[in-house]
Amino acid sequence: MKCVAACILTVLILIPAAGTAAQLPAVTIGVGDATNPEQVSTTLQVLFLLTVLSLAPAILLMTTSFIRVVIVLSFIRQAMGTMQMPPNQVIIGLALFLTLFIMSPVIEQVNETALQPYLNQEIPQAQALDLALGPMRSFMFSQVKEGDLALLVEVSRTNIPNNSSDVPTMTLIPAFMLSELSRAFQIGFLIFIPFLVIDMVVASVLMSMGMMMLPPVIISLPFKLLLFVLVDGWSLVVGSLVQSFQ
Repeated sequence: MKCVAACILTVLILIPAAGTAAQLPAVTIGVGDATNPEQVSTTLQVLFLLTVLSLAPAILLMTTSFIRVVIVLSFIRQAMGTMQMPPNQVIIGLALFLTLFIMSPVIEQVNETALQPYLNQEIPQAQALDLALGPMRSFMFSQVKEGDLALLVEVSRTNIPNNSSDVPTMTLIPAFMLSELSRAFQIGFLIFIPFLVIDMVVASVLMSMGMMMLPPVIISLPFKLLLFVLVDGWSLVVGSLVQSFQ
């Protein structure tokens, strides 16, 4: 709410008074000779910042619960055989909001310990980044498998860490992603089992009736949808996903 209020206040300030001509700021981009090393350093910092901003969404998604959620939701659609229903936009949107719901304690901790002190100019930028990284690392450590973490440590050829604080973040992130992929595929396997049983039963019935030319998927799809609706499948899957992170 504070961010929304700040945006509205900024818009009101930028709106020119009635009866005056609107004055838009001019933006110029150019390349010139640097007269001192500070100008070169500032330019490199701007380029680095733009690069980080372009990669920030992917980095944030890969270090949260988004991987497991979106893969499991995609498995549900594929297991039911509904092709593009729900569409990709709905799957990704639901995965994003579930990720925000699951990660809300971590987000609140980052906001209280790092973002707000930095906005209030109480701590420098480097310290704010370190404080923000702490809750994210704690979340990833709570979900990463020891085998995947040991594999990445061995591949990186670094010294065996004595505790979690000695594990580099660049080693923790891929280990966390491998663990999330593994858990997502395990959940997907369990989701496929009841739908596979329905396909096998329908295929056996059609074969016994001599209707081998009729695709079993056409007949089994309504039964799979009926089963999914009767057991309230979406609530079961979403509830299980949320509880798997606790």
